[in-house]
Amino acid sequence: MFRFNKDVIPTDCEPGVTRKILCYSDDLMMCEISFKKGSKGNFHKHEHLQITYIAEGSFEFTIGGETKIVNKGDSVYMPSNVEHGVTCLEEGKLVDVFNPMRQDFLK
Repeated sequence: MFRFNKDVIPTDCEPGVTRKILCYSDDLMMCEISFKKGSKGNFHKHEHLQITYIAEGSFEFTIGGETKIVNKGDSVYMPSNVEHGVTCLEEGKLVDVFNPMRQDFLK
C-alpha cells in the first residue's frame, strides 16, 4: 500500500497540533503529528503500544511521570496504559506508530 503525504488532509487535535493518518492495518498505524512551538499533546493514556520518532524540532515528553527533552532523530516508547504528554519546545513533527491501530483516529 502506498500513501503519499501530499494527499493526506491533516485534522486538528489540540490548539497548534495537527495529525495526518498515514499507512495503517488492523495491527499497525503510523501518523505524522505537526506541532507549533508551545503547543501541547495533553496528558492521556491508551491501550495501544506507541513508539514516536522525532522527525523535526524539540519536545519535552513526560511518560509515566518521567520527563526528558528529546530532539530530531530521537525516539520514545509509551507502554500500554501509561500516562504521557508532550510540549513542543521548537516547532516540529513527530511520527507516531501504534499497535494495534487507533480506531478512534478514524472517526
